[in-house]
Amino acid sequence: MNKFLLALISGLLLALAWPTYGFPLLLFFAFVPLLLAEQQWRHSDSKRKGLKIFAASYLTFFIWNLVTTSWLRHADLFGASFAVLVNSALMAALILLYHYYSRRQSLNRSLLFLVALWISFEKMHLAWEFSWPWLNLGNGFSEYISWIQWYEYTGTFGGTLWVWLVNVLVFKGVLAYRKAGSKTLLKSVLLKTAAFIIVPIAISLVIYYNYEEEGETVNIIALQPNIDPYSEKYKVSNLKFAELFKDLSDSKISDSTDFVIAPETYFAQSIRLPQFDKSLLKNKLQQYVSAHPQINLLTGISFIDDFHDPERVGPQTNQYGANTWYNDYNSAIFINTSDSVAQYNKSKLVVGVENFPYQSILKPLIGDAMIDLGGTVSMKTTQDYRGVFTSSNGKFKAAPIICYESVYGEFVTGYVRNGANFLTIITNDAWWGETQGHKQHLSLARLRAIETRRAIARSANTGISAIINAKGQITKQLAYGQKGALSGSLIVNEKETFYVLAGDYIARIAIFVMIFVLLIGFFRKERV
Repeated sequence: MNKFLLALISGLLLALAWPTYGFPLLLFFAFVPLLLAEQQWRHSDSKRKGLKIFAASYLTFFIWNLVTTSWLRHADLFGASFAVLVNSALMAALILLYHYYSRRQSLNRSLLFLVALWISFEKMHLAWEFSWPWLNLGNGFSEYISWIQWYEYTGTFGGTLWVWLVNVLVFKGVLAYRKAGSKTLLKSVLLKTAAFIIVPIAISLVIYYNYEEEGETVNIIALQPNIDPYSEKYKVSNLKFAELFKDLSDSKISDSTDFVIAPETYFAQSIRLPQFDKSLLKNKLQQYVSAHPQINLLTGISFIDDFHDPERVGPQTNQYGANTWYNDYNSAIFINTSDSVAQYNKSKLVVGVENFPYQSILKPLIGDAMIDLGGTVSMKTTQDYRGVFTSSNGKFKAAPIICYESVYGEFVTGYVRNGANFLTIITNDAWWGETQGHKQHLSLARLRAIETRRAIARSANTGISAIINAKGQITKQLAYGQKGALSGSLIVNEKETFYVLAGDYIARIAIFVMIFVLLIGFFRKERV
């Protein structure tokens, strides 16, 4: 079969497997055609093998990236193009590295290197400044939560490892069958493949049907104001939105309500941080809490902190003029009957919108490339500590996860280790319109519930507000484009899962294995 056709098939399989429309079973076979194409080129007399393998791999990953994440263009065409083109190139480079390594090494060692290399790449995509982990393979099962309840032990890297182990098994089986042509061998490969797929699913189903939530019940209201961020959100005063907050929450509030949650940057007109304590907005919110003393109010807000002291300038500081700087915060605040207002600042930033990656290197080359999404064009300032908000009665501790942060598994465990017994996600998913963007973002939240065994209350400005239980089931939701308030109950959990305690240990092991195998390959170059 034509090698570029094989690459095309791999790309289509990856795209057709992806949530929220796809069937993840295809992931277990998606890399096999591309690996076969590479293997054929490697053993051929073709010239410029490396260039051809990179081109074929790029075709695979370009199709995958384009089909699954092209919705980014609704926010910014340049940003979407950059994400698709560059991420495809990075993925293709992994296959090229595997090709060069495999020319000198045994098949088993080469495949071990590839699996470890891919997992290491996914870990890098969680950590570096161009972070874009949306297509990490373990995310591909987010709509099939009954298959992956064991993520509470492994996190999404368990899913990535699972996908690659089955692909490697199938690939080796195809090569062995081509060489021997034995039907007995073919049956053996099919049985092993079925076992590698079915056994983890069976284990997950046992967990799924036996897991029971135990703990206190917290009653929440999640607001969905459905404000257009392009034409309205940044043009209406915070006081007007305070009135809308009251109207929406009053439609559902009762004496048993514990939390009212409003979305990311709900109060979007930036407030000077030192002035907030004396602002009319704070006064209105405190009046609301005074009228409902059992309420804990959690909302998104934008803050600006101006200063003239050069000693305070940090890598995320913006500058007005020669002697004036400011920090810009995408924050969550927490107000109840206690005297102080708690604040958490978003710390996983959207590349190109809230964060200019490697700006000391890139800014002199390309200028100020920040993307304007409704006025949010400055660098945001983050914090190291995962803040947790404690209710006035001391029983409930909420993790204030802001938008993009919900994509990062180990990052979210930091809230749980700091005491959070349930998760809140406040977000604004309106940038992408009625596309897969907001659907995938909601779907990925289900993985965080399983990994941490924490129920989730999700408040979306425009998107899908939802209540998700600790098994990852969406128990209630508001449809995209619907203005309203979602009321419901969550069961809080004080126990910490193995994944919360251990984090991305699979990725760390993979990095060690990759380096170890790479060194073996460097010092032992003969093919076995």
